[in-house]
Amino acid sequence: MHSISLYVQLGIGHITDIAGFDHILFLIALCAVYKLEQWRSLLVLVTAFTVGHSVTLALASLSVIVVASDVIEFLIPVTILVTAINNLFAHTDSAKAQVIGREYVMALFFGFIHGMGFSNYFRALLMDDSSIFVPLLGFNLGIEIAQLSFVLAIVGFVYLLTNLVGIRHRDWSLFVSGAAAGISVLLMLENRFW
Repeated sequence: MHSISLYVQLGIGHITDIAGFDHILFLIALCAVYKLEQWRSLLVLVTAFTVGHSVTLALASLSVIVVASDVIEFLIPVTILVTAINNLFAHTDSAKAQVIGREYVMALFFGFIHGMGFSNYFRALLMDDSSIFVPLLGFNLGIEIAQLSFVLAIVGFVYLLTNLVGIRHRDWSLFVSGAAAGISVLLMLENRFW
């Protein structure tokens, strides 16, 4: 049995690994419409995403649900594209309850998809089959630590751009969302399963 800290480190490493840039791209697209003063709303969305991927990571790791990895590798960029398109129609006040409710459900659902993407990597990490609770908890904590750190860095960077450089937040959001959409379409073409 390995310590929880090992799996925390592996979770952090999985997010910070450049090979997993699609996850980071999703987080960037998710954050694009939020300002620093909306950190609570953003935290709710990131938590919903984490809950979603934690649930499916557990279910997929236990083989309760099985989805072909090539389908998941196609669906992950679809989540990025849908998030980027959603940003184009985002309300100026993203803190409204109905908007947060819709985005919460979307983040939760997209977390389900990303969790299935993590499952193959996670299964390869399991040292033994005795119990997956400690590895699963540690891995999810590592992913969450890395995600929240990254989201904080993004929101901080955007704060500097908008307040010190003078870039309009809407311009930033459109630029990032457009770039994320373009990259996601390329990833979808690269990962198509038919």
